[in-house]
Amino acid sequence: MIRTSVILALTLAFSTALTPRLLAGDRLNVLFIAADDLRCDLGCYGHPLAKTPHLDRLAQRGICFDRAYCAQALCNPARSSLLTGRRPNTLTQYNLTKHFRDAIPDVVTLPQYFKQNGYFSQNVGKIFHNWATEVKGDPDSWSVPAVMHFGSHRHDDPKVDGQLPPNLAKAIRCECRDVPDDAYYDGRITNLALDALRERAQADQPFFLAVGFWKPHLPFNAPKKYWDLYDRDEISLPQCPQWPAGTPRIAWHNSQELLGKSKPATLTPEDEQELRHGYLAGISYMDAQVGRLLDELDRLHLTDRTLIVFWSDHGFQLGDHTLWCKTSNFELDARVPLIIAPPGGVAVNRTDAIVELLDLYPTLAELCGLDRPDGLEGVSLKPLIDGVADKVKDAALTQHPRPSYYRHPMDAMGHSVRTDRFRYTEWRSRDDGALIGAELYDHDVDPAESVNRVDEDAYQVHLAGLRQVLKSLSGASNQP
Repeated sequence: MIRTSVILALTLAFSTALTPRLLAGDRLNVLFIAADDLRCDLGCYGHPLAKTPHLDRLAQRGICFDRAYCAQALCNPARSSLLTGRRPNTLTQYNLTKHFRDAIPDVVTLPQYFKQNGYFSQNVGKIFHNWATEVKGDPDSWSVPAVMHFGSHRHDDPKVDGQLPPNLAKAIRCECRDVPDDAYYDGRITNLALDALRERAQADQPFFLAVGFWKPHLPFNAPKKYWDLYDRDEISLPQCPQWPAGTPRIAWHNSQELLGKSKPATLTPEDEQELRHGYLAGISYMDAQVGRLLDELDRLHLTDRTLIVFWSDHGFQLGDHTLWCKTSNFELDARVPLIIAPPGGVAVNRTDAIVELLDLYPTLAELCGLDRPDGLEGVSLKPLIDGVADKVKDAALTQHPRPSYYRHPMDAMGHSVRTDRFRYTEWRSRDDGALIGAELYDHDVDPAESVNRVDEDAYQVHLAGLRQVLKSLSGASNQP
């Protein structure tokens, strides 16, 4: 009876003041599912072609956040921000090589906080950054050692019994082979995660199980059956394939993750379409793995006491703005899918409120009856989940340095704020803070961000307020 009342309290539309403190034995489990490089190309986000039936059904029983944003469009800082509840400026972490504990050694991560509060905390797959840092992931966060969490995406080669089927793809970083799901990382990660769920179902201790999928990140190598879900001729071209009019060149990058750096590859139109096809195939492959997790939760009778969260670390470009992959401050890099599904449902199934991945830490703590830890820089999304508020903040901050990838000190930093109507970005010199360039996109008339309007007379009235919002968010972090 106590457990039933707790679950109902979490899902009542006006439960903000009514939800009781959860007793240790009645706490919700957490299934924390991450995707890698996934922009909002899902059926539940309105994509006309994406075959994502399992994430769509999760969205139907949870809340889908239409405007959720990452802290930086790069794996290491994006994931560190979410998992510590701090902005990149607080962690002084902007590249692939620095570990977040270099700046704040004793920071308590989200899974670590659940572990400290009596949860069994377990990591299967990519949750923290997966390579280049000296520390492999974050051992302090987990009750048992993480598995399949550290390595390079380039090593995700197919493993099969017998002869390997031929690769039917032609474009760079693409692979289409008729192999089973567990030939690649994500299928094997799912197998291990299912084993973990079965073990947890036999235990009395609440669990925080983090399952991190490596897709749809490059290489685009989903099994052939997922490529077969799509007709390449039906895949749309980017809304804005050209460089935005009036946008400073510092906002550009060389797409080296796909094209290479020293001798960049060139892509034919056919190559570009095959890459877009492979990206969708990877999304459907990852979605199928999510479906296996959801089905096992149901089979084990865990669904009615498990809080399910699905998120991506940042977005992705597929030839949009002449760019491939990530590492810029455009909407397609910054915006991410985010779904939260408490047991029993939610008051509303979707919201266009602006939220940040930074907000997940305080949200999950509150939904599971835990006190809010000190030092968090996000806000709880529970008022949106309960349907008692239609917004929790006015803007989201995303940032990225130049060069996009660096080992030596950066040259410049771009901070970008997204409000209800605008995306405003400033690029400033690292040495003296001098303004190098600025961008202003009006999403009411130009959701593809094809024209920089920062110098247009009609928009000058908006700039002072946007500059103040940007200054407040980018300077609000307490530097370590």
